[in-house]
Amino acid sequence: MDEEYDVIVLGTGLTECILSGLLSVEGKKVLHMDRNDYYGGDSASLNLTQLWRNFRPGQSPPAELGKDRDYAVDLIPKFIIASGELTKILVHTDVTRYLEFKQIAGSFVYRDGKISKVPSTEMEAVKSPLMGLFEKRRAKNFFTFLQSWKDDDPATHQGLDLDKDTMKAVYDKFGLEPGTQDFIGHAMALYLDDDYINKPARPTYERIVLYTSSMARYGKSPYIYPLYGLGELPQSFARLSAIYGGTYMLDKAIEKIFVGVTSGGETVKAKQVIGDPSYFGAGKAPEDGKVRVVETGKVVRAICILKHPIPNTEDADSVQIIVPQNQVGRKNDIYIAAVSSAHNVCAKDHYIAIVSTIVETSTPELELKPGLELLGPVHDKFVSITDLYAPTSSGVEDNIFVTKSYDATSHFETVVEDVQDVWKRVVGSDLVLKKREVEVQE
Repeated sequence: MDEEYDVIVLGTGLTECILSGLLSVEGKKVLHMDRNDYYGGDSASLNLTQLWRNFRPGQSPPAELGKDRDYAVDLIPKFIIASGELTKILVHTDVTRYLEFKQIAGSFVYRDGKISKVPSTEMEAVKSPLMGLFEKRRAKNFFTFLQSWKDDDPATHQGLDLDKDTMKAVYDKFGLEPGTQDFIGHAMALYLDDDYINKPARPTYERIVLYTSSMARYGKSPYIYPLYGLGELPQSFARLSAIYGGTYMLDKAIEKIFVGVTSGGETVKAKQVIGDPSYFGAGKAPEDGKVRVVETGKVVRAICILKHPIPNTEDADSVQIIVPQNQVGRKNDIYIAAVSSAHNVCAKDHYIAIVSTIVETSTPELELKPGLELLGPVHDKFVSITDLYAPTSSGVEDNIFVTKSYDATSHFETVVEDVQDVWKRVVGSDLVLKKREVEVQE
């Protein structure tokens, strides 16, 4: 271990694996290490034994749940937006050759005490109980406005300026009801809270266009998901890194970090070090006295094993359900992500549903109640409360770069933003990608 590397990466979470893969492709000499004996860090998918070891040490999973190898339970519930940034990276790097994707069968939203499908076709929109007849007409005008918008054609602007006018002004112009605003802002633009309403409308416009173009890409829902769980994503980028000469070491305790690391008494140097917050004193006092990460909030997640599809979802094998915060008197939305044996992540006739939200009170598990109540009988449940961390500095001064924790959003767009941000700080220029298509199983 006495040679020098261009970059040492600590932790095999998705963010770190995408970075090590891309840096290896760029010709950098990369050493990638993890204290765990499995890939994925916080974004791993666990088999039953690992799941019990993680949440109930010393106990064994019941035999009735099926074989250990049938399970790949995600610790962090996220779906891939079909036309989003992660898809572009997967295609650009050709990492898609290691993965098979399946569609998520439907996207649902909670409103007035029940869940309804987010329409994926014009026909579904006409029948949708989410809006009354007149509101549907107003909403249609709103979506037609967004679809026909051209920056260089004022005739399409209807007197609005997306860079100056707030989203509230846009909603008001089309006379949309609060419930419709909830549905558009949270189930389509995928905002976690309502702060966006009083900000310029362009980011919301872009998010809605991303959602509708993703929906149009494969139908049913805007999301795709890798067979065998999200833990396949970091492993696939690790393969990419290895093909380009990257070195991997798992099960390595990291004793000291400088521009280089010490592990098992051996020291290895590098020009730059990248790592997730857990390697830089997250939750404890740093050894070198330098505070590198700061807590930005907490997320509570409940991993639930079900023996039935979620009620009122048309028996879908996989769904996303969004509970907008206004509907349940909260500041942040509650998300439900559900997958099943159709995705090779649990035994036949079983379903995994993960309910999550940003913690707002001193009783986090209770905050999940509106989401848990939608699931029907829960066979077993594993609750985690995770601190979220962000770096205190850019890392440019001392060449030590820290990534962010995985947030409460239901997709990977913010993960890719972090990848792009760290890339720019490490390499000194923007990450540029090429375009190809992704194949998805029906």
